[in-house]
Formats: sequence, C-alpha cells, structure tokens
Amino acid sequence: MSQTHDIVVPDIGDFENVDVIEVLVGPGDTVSAEDPLITLESDKATMDVPSPTAGVVKELKISVGDKVSEGSLVAILESAESTESDAPSSEPASSTSSSTRSDAESKPNGSQLQHETDQSDKFPQVASTPEPESGVKDERSSVPPPPASLPSDTPTPLSRLPHASPAVRRFARELGVDLTKVTGRGPRGRILIEDVRDFVKTALISPSSAPTEGSGIPAIPEVDFSKWGPVEMQALTRIKRISGKHLHRAWLNVPHVTHHDEADITELESFRQSLKDEAARSGLRVTLLAFVIKAVSRALKTYPVFNSSLAPDGEHLILKNYFHIGVAVDTPGGLVVPVVRNVDQKGVLDIVKDLADLSTRAREGKLKPDEMQGGCFSISSLGGIGGTAFTPVVNAPEVAILGLTRARMMPQWDGASFQPRLMLPLDLSYDHRVIDGAQAARFVADLVATLEDARRMLL
Repeated sequence: MSQTHDIVVPDIGDFENVDVIEVLVGPGDTVSAEDPLITLESDKATMDVPSPTAGVVKELKISVGDKVSEGSLVAILESAESTESDAPSSEPASSTSSSTRSDAESKPNGSQLQHETDQSDKFPQVASTPEPESGVKDERSSVPPPPASLPSDTPTPLSRLPHASPAVRRFARELGVDLTKVTGRGPRGRILIEDVRDFVKTALISPSSAPTEGSGIPAIPEVDFSKWGPVEMQALTRIKRISGKHLHRAWLNVPHVTHHDEADITELESFRQSLKDEAARSGLRVTLLAFVIKAVSRALKTYPVFNSSLAPDGEHLILKNYFHIGVAVDTPGGLVVPVVRNVDQKGVLDIVKDLADLSTRAREGKLKPDEMQGGCFSISSLGGIGGTAFTPVVNAPEVAILGLTRARMMPQWDGASFQPRLMLPLDLSYDHRVIDGAQAARFVADLVATLEDARRMLL
C-alpha cells in the first residue's frame, strides 16, 4: 500500500511570504533524503528546501513566483519504500488494453520514464498517431507526445518548469542559465547538461538585445574576448549573484557620500593586548573590531539618525530603538553580513564571542536566515588585508556603513615633537538624502573620541 508524505516549508526564521525563485523537481522525479526541492529567496539570502525523506514526487503544490512561509505545502511525496513495493517486474507488460495502458502509466519501468511520462502529461494535447509497437515504447505511446516546438515568446506554465533532471537544474543554476531559454535535445525535449553548456558558449559570442537593469543607463557593449585568445566561463557564486543585485540597486538609489577620518588607537591597542591572555583561557581572540562595534553603538545612541531607515514615501524616517550591527564576513562564496544583536547591552568579550561564532558559521555556510536580517548599521573591515581607504556601499535600507582598513604607525605632532602613534583609518559612507556632511563629521568625531579613550564606552 502506497504511503505518501506532505512536504512543507520548514522553520526559516522570521521570514514570511518568501519568493519561490526555482522549482528543482517535477512530478515523477525520484529524490533522495536532503535533495533540494525548491529554492527560496529573501532580501539577503537564498535557501533550499530539502526533502526530508527519499521517494517519488507525486504532486507539486507550488510554482515559481509563489510566496510561501513556514508550514506552506510544497509537494506530496510517495516514500521510497512504497514505490519499491509497487514497482513493476523486469518484464514489461504489453499495453494492448486500456487497463494495461493505465497500469503502465501509473507504474513505469524506471524513474527516468516515470519523470518523462508525467512531464509529457503537462504539454497541450495534440493529435498523434499511436505507435503500433510493444514493450516500453508502447507504454510511452499511450501518452500524447509534446509538440515539436513551443513558441518561445508565449508565456505558459511550462516555462516555469523546464523538462530537465534535478542535476541539470542545479548545474544551470550554478551558471546562472534560465532553462526556459534552452532547447533540449534529449528524449522528448529533455534538457541535457550538454545543452546548457552549448547555450552558455553561444551566449558568449551572441549580442544581447535584452534591457539592462537600471532604466536609462546605456548597456556596456558586449565583446567577444575569444578573438584574442583562449577564454573560459566561470559562474559567479550564488552569494555574489544575489549581493550583486542588492548592491547595484543600492548604488542606483542611494546618493552616496564618503567621509574619511582616522583615530589614534595606540592606547586602545595596548589595552587589547593586555586582554589576550585572559581571553585565551576562554578560547577567545580579542579583536579590534569588537571595540569598534561597541564604540559604534554608543555613537548611534548619540546620533539616532544613523540608526534609521528612510520610509517608502521618502518623507519620513523610521528610527530604531534597538542596536543590531551587521559585520561583513569574507567567505569562499563571497561576502555575507551576519548581524550581532543588541550590542549596546553587551560587553566587549560578549561581542567577541558572538563575532567568532557568526564568522565561523558564515564561512561554513551554516548561518540561519534570520541571522542576516534586522541590521541597523554595517561595518566592513579590511584591516586584516590592508589598504588605506575605500568607499563601502551603503547596505540599504540602512543609511550608513563604516569601513575600516589596516591601522599603521604614523608620526603625530604633540605640540613639541612628532610621536609615533598607531592610526586607524575610518571611512563612513552615508545616504545623503538622510544625512548631511556636518552630521557625518560629528558622528565620526564622536566615534574617534571613543576609540581614543575606551573609558567613554562605559558612559
């Protein structure tokens, strides 16, 4: 007896009405436990919803473009145990009668035939002459084949679920290929990996007439670089594809201004070094960034406009009475921005613990979606790499972001002579619709004063 399971969206943090950007399986597909079924996309991250068990997808309940929340029904799955018990024998029966034909449609020989049969049921019915053959081909002939070609510019529900295996969908997603634009040359129009590769090669040398993001901005001319030497195509990571769109949108919509300054952290660095042994006993490594986060929370309380967001009407500010700081973390897939919450209520060592935990899990790809949401202000630190200054992009809908580069010894005049001091460059980018230059200068001056005298963090 068949046993079915309802697959629902698991706990995805505090997200609601998340967009379904990709459906990775179709009715009839055989999946293993933890195989991704669909991909969801929030403002800052994407996530796959995996299958909790192995089996065959009997029915899909959602499609691309739908919005889902925790508990939303994704699909109905027939467990692998039940499908094995119901599987047909190795000798396929002849479909000479309507009852035999019905049985062949519900129990095909092999998972690939099951997928192709169920997929072909979705194509518009067209007149066709049944093939007078027996065996497996007779089973397939009982289902009307798809038309030889479908109009590429006619929107249909099928354009949201191309005829391809989960492995091919995954490969196309890694390359950023829209499968609805790929012509399949496999059986019954199935898209193969070779088809995706050929599509990419063609796209490299074919001019595109598609409008670029950002209306009114001229497109960068396409160039066939292969004319001058060997080239290869490398797909952007998923994080870079998603963050790239977010940064482009922020750059087009936010009038950026960057204010540069520097803080004398000679005394602060001496204090940090004095904490090394104590922190090491707890397995911690005290970093300068933890002190900067604490100092920023104090400056945000003094200048609440930096802890706000511009309302959609463009005429009001949404002032936040909490202090969550996003910190850019370099991972193999690109930059992600986990959020350290309630920094105003935590000591430096508590912030160090949170930073170590979030950074480790970010590099391992184990951050939860809600751990990258709710930030009020962001910090991007290049101190471990180098540099003297840069212009960080505001992480909209936040209104400001602080950039840090490597501290260095510099001669500073003390009124009588030059003294070597450890100077930390600070780069504050801000939304000029909300913050003017004088406010930015005062904010940074307050931050500099706190970093130069850490006792102010206690005030």
